[in-house]
Amino acid sequence: MASVPGTPHSTPHSTPGTKPRSKPNDTRKVAVATLIGTTVEWYDFFIYATAAGLVFSQLFFKPAGEEFATLVTFASVGLSFLFRPLGAFLAGHYGDKIGRKAMLVLTLLLMGGATTLIGVLPTHATAGIWAPILLVLLRIIQGISAGGEWGGAVLMSVEHAPRNKRGLFGSFPQLGVPLGMLLASGVTALMTGVISPGDEFIEWGWRLPFLLSIVLIVVGFLVRMSVSESPVFEEIAEKKKQTQMPIVELMKNHWKLVILAALVFAGNSAAGYMTTGGFILNYSTNPDGVVALDRTDVLLAVSGSAALWFVFTLVSGFMADRIGRKKTYLIGFACLALTVYPLFWLINTGDLGMLFLGMALFTVGLGLTYGPQAAWYSEIFPASIRFSGVSVSYALGAIIGGAFAPTIAQALVAATGSTTAVSGYLLLMVILAASATMMLRDRPGIDLSIRNQAEQEVGATIFDKRRGVSTDDAVSTDDAVYAEPRS
Repeated sequence: MASVPGTPHSTPHSTPGTKPRSKPNDTRKVAVATLIGTTVEWYDFFIYATAAGLVFSQLFFKPAGEEFATLVTFASVGLSFLFRPLGAFLAGHYGDKIGRKAMLVLTLLLMGGATTLIGVLPTHATAGIWAPILLVLLRIIQGISAGGEWGGAVLMSVEHAPRNKRGLFGSFPQLGVPLGMLLASGVTALMTGVISPGDEFIEWGWRLPFLLSIVLIVVGFLVRMSVSESPVFEEIAEKKKQTQMPIVELMKNHWKLVILAALVFAGNSAAGYMTTGGFILNYSTNPDGVVALDRTDVLLAVSGSAALWFVFTLVSGFMADRIGRKKTYLIGFACLALTVYPLFWLINTGDLGMLFLGMALFTVGLGLTYGPQAAWYSEIFPASIRFSGVSVSYALGAIIGGAFAPTIAQALVAATGSTTAVSGYLLLMVILAASATMMLRDRPGIDLSIRNQAEQEVGATIFDKRRGVSTDDAVSTDDAVYAEPRS
């Protein structure tokens, strides 16, 4: 093993002047824990969108009129995104001050509690206007939780990971999204097809997937409590390097980086919420629409596409470590651009197999533009404000891209009578995200610890000057060179 000239001999799991890195077994345990935790969180988040696409317009918003009720329902899905920045600000502030682990546990309990309460809400028929008001309030709580959860999960995974495997280990919390979607659509398909088919699902069956969250909360809580705090934050706390106002410093010194990172995610978010936000589910099962497929059949197709999304997200983690985060993203956006029109062409055939094929092709780009996000976001923000940086960027990207994507899509279909405009809207978002991607630099292998704060502060965008690290153990990308220990 070569050592850095002028420094003590180093090992793959240590850096001079810092605590040893996580042991391999600890790293894998944290990765699995973040996967389980984010799966539970996103199951809770997506079960709302799934139910919204199927029954909420009838149960909570029917007095608004049939067409307007659907728009209001999708707006309630998107409303939670407006509160993600609040969750990101709060979790980022305290995550940078008291730790990543505490925020992970708190957001899990908050999300699970709101989801369970939705399962016992009275409908408009029994509670009148209070029913949609309470539903929206609980959805807002879900949004606050989702805004705070993601940053903690990805930092726990990436900051525990070996430098040369951050893309792979960072993809584990990302895998929780397709797994959460798979679980949400699968459980709902079980309800509509077996346990409570037909009117029984509308009467009471829709409640059970929400009540299931109680069990998932317990599992997620026990798993998250079992893992150790991030070694990077432990070092920050030991050296008393916590920033007093991380959000203020973030927006003062790194606002360009926040905007670019948010736009990168906006493209993936707008595309992903065609499925996860309930639009395709509602569009393809509307009995008065162009397609009018069976509800359970479409849910099973969505479950299958979520499984493929999982696969390509995992593949992108490997790719990010091999060819870089930026190149993986650009390949993914190219795939999305090529499939935004075929997606709806295939759905509009009215054939279930073609619908699944369209969503399957679409998931290639979704996975490639989601898996590397955890590693890339973690590597572009300085250690002392990293939780705030990744959380706020993610939350803003979700608002720009996914918040009202289903509502916009529904409005475009209502206005034009076809899905062509929806595809054009998605293509525009993909082009915007790819342009932002070109303005960020890859920094794989950069030292994430607080001792390297000075280097972390600069060079993340093409507008900044770079600082390279010259060692005899280095990894080169198309944008920069950073230290990388050999194993």
